[in-house]
Amino acid sequence: MSPLEVRPFEAADLADCGALLAARHRRHRAAQPLLSPRFEEVDAAVAELTTAFGTAEASGAVAFRAGAPVGFLLGAPKPSPVWGPNVWVEAAGQAVTDAEVMRDLYAVAATRWVDEGRSAHYVLVPAHDTELTRAWFRLGFGQQHAHAVRSVSGPVTPPPPRLAVRRATRADIPLLARLDVELPLHQGRAPTFSAGRVGTVEESLAEWADDIDDPAYATFVAERDGEVIGSAVGCALERSSSHSGPARPENAGFLAFAAVFPQARGVGAGRALGTAVVDWAADSGFDSVVTDWRVTNLLSSRAWPVLGFTETFLRLHRLVGY
Repeated sequence: MSPLEVRPFEAADLADCGALLAARHRRHRAAQPLLSPRFEEVDAAVAELTTAFGTAEASGAVAFRAGAPVGFLLGAPKPSPVWGPNVWVEAAGQAVTDAEVMRDLYAVAATRWVDEGRSAHYVLVPAHDTELTRAWFRLGFGQQHAHAVRSVSGPVTPPPPRLAVRRATRADIPLLARLDVELPLHQGRAPTFSAGRVGTVEESLAEWADDIDDPAYATFVAERDGEVIGSAVGCALERSSSHSGPARPENAGFLAFAAVFPQARGVGAGRALGTAVVDWAADSGFDSVVTDWRVTNLLSSRAWPVLGFTETFLRLHRLVGY
């Protein structure tokens, strides 16, 4: 086999790397056909990669064998402090013809990232590609998050006895505000230990007063014996900045939020709320529904696959130096 040449990513590489990305996406859609067919086209893949390369402080690496491109890696930092001194490789940020090449690409790209003081690295990997995932694991990464999708058609589970789901009203705002706080509180506990900010009930009250009537969002509450115990929110996927490029199916709804009060967990309220959002998406003309979860969140990582969501991308994470 010809020796591997790896060098920093340059603007002149966009066309060749876009072709690699389009080929990767074709393989991905063979395993997950609900993803957008758009990025199977080289022109669309090049355009997406060009946008990523134009992100502030974007950098990466390209690999060649005998002069032919065999892989690329491209990342950029996010300004939010919650991610630490970071670099993100988004859904369009990598493709290889051989998974082992990714380890060489990362060695070159991460040298610059760490030299710049960016020690928190995040990467979105196509969920079907076990060899590529294993290559990232051998670079010290572990899985942090899952992105997933399901069709709006298919079996749905009726709510358990004594439990009902309905659309939220303005009268529900005090409980909706409390449930807004419950999710980040839960994520901050074991075994997730998320560092995300926990807002206040007062902040949520003000937001709900403005947003409860917004037709872009469908808000549901679950009641058990007439008492509200949980809530969920659905919207168009375009309203989520976390699902972009190859990770964004066409004409998809989004299960954006779901939370249940601690004392009411385990009775099926989360799945009933998720089902309500899927039904709403079907009635609204969407073809699929997308959601995501922390894999260390024991509740969501068990509830959403049971509801028929299958993984599309895995978010992997490495904190360099520890």
